Amino acid sequence: MRSAILTEVLRQPERIRGLPAADWDVLIRQARHANMLGRLHARLATAGQTPEIPEDAARHLIAGAHLAARLHHSVRNEVIQIKAALDAANVPLVLLKGAAYVAATLPASEGRIFSDIDILVPRSALGTVEGRLMQHGWITPPISAYDQHYYRQWMHELPPMQHIFRGTALDVHHAILPPTARYHPDPRSLLAERVEVPGLPGVFTLSPADMVLHAATHLFHEGEADNALRDLSDLDLLLRHWGAGQPETFWSGLLARARQQQLTHQLWLAVHFVRRIFDCPVPPAAMQSLASFEPGTMHRKVLTVLYDRIFLPQHASCRQAGASVARTTLYVRGHWLRMPAHLLAAHLLRKAFAPSRIASPQADHH
Repeated sequence: MRSAILTEVLRQPERIRGLPAADWDVLIRQARHANMLGRLHARLATAGQTPEIPEDAARHLIAGAHLAARLHHSVRNEVIQIKAALDAANVPLVLLKGAAYVAATLPASEGRIFSDIDILVPRSALGTVEGRLMQHGWITPPISAYDQHYYRQWMHELPPMQHIFRGTALDVHHAILPPTARYHPDPRSLLAERVEVPGLPGVFTLSPADMVLHAATHLFHEGEADNALRDLSDLDLLLRHWGAGQPETFWSGLLARARQQQLTHQLWLAVHFVRRIFDCPVPPAAMQSLASFEPGTMHRKVLTVLYDRIFLPQHASCRQAGASVARTTLYVRGHWLRMPAHLLAAHLLRKAFAPSRIASPQADHH
């Protein structure tokens, strides 16, 4: 596999020593296209490589770090507003993905930029939560009647909401996979195992194991290429962080939780690619256990060929033969995993001949 200079530097930050100016130009462009300028700045700073960054490149990296810092400040303020809305409904605020990483100040938050806040609530409370959020200024931007039906009947979330004044995008989930998906992780168990964020009473994240499994499930079910490398980097950082203290305890708990939540395939894929792309350390005992989740030889080879083309910055310098086919195949695969054949065929036909009338913040989820 041909690797990108971005992944080489994320894996080995000292690689920047003596890097020619032309390679710095490519590195910055790749990081920008992968939405990872801030993440790259954080990685180099943590590794003590800041003095090795030339002035021109430093300006771009610092700008990326500042952008992420401003976003994180905004997210923390927005979490307070969302909590106030849910408090009135007596529903706990459980943050997912980027907002959770920021609230819990996890390494996966470093330099991370994202466009919306994701929360998980009980399905039985969806109507109440939506009503309370609307009272606090969140609305559902106009979408077609078909898209309304699509979200409310088949998906694991409400149609994306947006604050009428602040413009904040909010996704309200009642599960981490659609009810129509092939796998059925139990959202009640996810909520029961939630962990309160230190210093933020009443604000929760998923448990460490569930956080990893959700990140893997999202990455390998969505089939979206634009942020795939960033999301894989999140998984690398989560596994390094949670696995650093007591690795045997963490990994045995993670493996048990994956079995319980029917997410062993997603965990195997996550570990396979974080080791392949980022050299993420995994204890030998965990690797031995994971071997039982490995797909068949042909299945594994096909997925590796496809994802090798997706886990690259979406920049011309990284373009490989078959990249377009890989993007399309994984996009269809993502839908195939989330919907039965008859629904998928009807949905894709509908989208092909009657696309959404109004673009929504998450139109690419379709």
